[in-house]
Amino acid sequence: MKKFFAFITVFCLQIFYSQSVTQNLDKAVQSLLASSPMYSGNLSFYVADESGNFVYEYQGNKGLSTASTMKIFTAAAALETLGKNYQYKTQIALDKNLYIFSNGDPTLGSWRYDGYKPEHFISKIIETLKSRNIKEIPGDLVIDDTYFDFQKIPGGWPYNDIGNYYGAGVWGVNWRENQFDINTFGKDFKNFNINLEGVHFVNDARTEGTSDRSIIFTTPYNDVAHITGTLPAKNITISGATPNPPKQLALEIVAELKKQNIAFNGKMIINSERLIEGQNPLAFPKNKVILEYLSPTLDKMVFWFLKKSINFYGETFVKTMAKEKTGNSSFESGMKYLKNFWKQRGIDERMINFVDGSGLSPQNYASTRAEVLALIWAKKQPWFAEYFEGFPVQGNGMKMKSGSIKDCRAFAGYHTSKSGQKYVFAIIMNNYQANDLSDALYKVLNHLK
Repeated sequence: MKKFFAFITVFCLQIFYSQSVTQNLDKAVQSLLASSPMYSGNLSFYVADESGNFVYEYQGNKGLSTASTMKIFTAAAALETLGKNYQYKTQIALDKNLYIFSNGDPTLGSWRYDGYKPEHFISKIIETLKSRNIKEIPGDLVIDDTYFDFQKIPGGWPYNDIGNYYGAGVWGVNWRENQFDINTFGKDFKNFNINLEGVHFVNDARTEGTSDRSIIFTTPYNDVAHITGTLPAKNITISGATPNPPKQLALEIVAELKKQNIAFNGKMIINSERLIEGQNPLAFPKNKVILEYLSPTLDKMVFWFLKKSINFYGETFVKTMAKEKTGNSSFESGMKYLKNFWKQRGIDERMINFVDGSGLSPQNYASTRAEVLALIWAKKQPWFAEYFEGFPVQGNGMKMKSGSIKDCRAFAGYHTSKSGQKYVFAIIMNNYQANDLSDALYKVLNHLK
């Protein structure tokens, strides 16, 4: 009998606590909706427990621009589709020419991974050549970057984003995460981290303020980079999207060949550039491979994809899934695959209107209920620990993926309250016209603590 009354007491306390949380959430939401910056804004909010039981919602089915919370869909789909141990492969072949071919490894030459930095990859090539006593490349250096289709950037990305480091496109051969860095003092360039041969800079930036508000305009294959906006009068580093990553890799390989006294007097040939010139790509000689170079495993990439919100990784994952499963690496094919992936896992397709895999496009629309359903499904998968590890801890101390584009803020994640209640939640706010977007949402989410 005592056990029965104890059970009833705990059960009643749980109901009371749940009702209290729901009431507090609703009060906080109504306060946010009544605020001046939300006069023409939109909000979608959905909370469930870890088993999927409903806790609270406000317009949970309403589709809003997701910003980078879109990444929770792409990361989970990539882990399930490709497997957490999936590795990209870059191959080097040699006949009279030296060939480089990759299936889109986004980490090739990345600085994030021990043992995979730019110098490590190039030194592997040099070591392989020397081990074969190769002292001269009699032909050309051919970068075969045709594994993916020709389109580098999703159609929904704003033009003023695509030249910045967070707007880097996707090639069949990527290099240094397709990013370059400039050390500046005010508007004056001090130095670049790499030699961008043939790229001309038009610097319209002004020295003003205390923070970086510069914008870099570059586009794939363009030899002009335009920098505008403002830069503070102090030493900082700004980063842009490399206009032609395969060419940049070729330049660095040629420089190292000469440094290592391996003779090379041929041309640098980029297969995608041959397409631009109306020529056929040079075929990669699969029977002449002298080196296979594997990337870090996918779970390591997903960690950085979520932790640092690397848009370039998301678009590479989308193309990879599409290529692996449909044979067509176009963004259109990737979005179709991604949407169907989640439809098959019980999410109403009307709640997921995807344009890219990263959330940089304001044309992405998803409901917070869809995001919560995706998070709950991911929690049941064998790779969840690796997925969860990538979720950052935000300014209010909660572990959740954030998203931010102009006048839009979003969060999606998991939280265990002080009472031990485990929540899965998503909140998206569009057109909130103030500077404290995150703080406005923290005031709501803190009631889950």
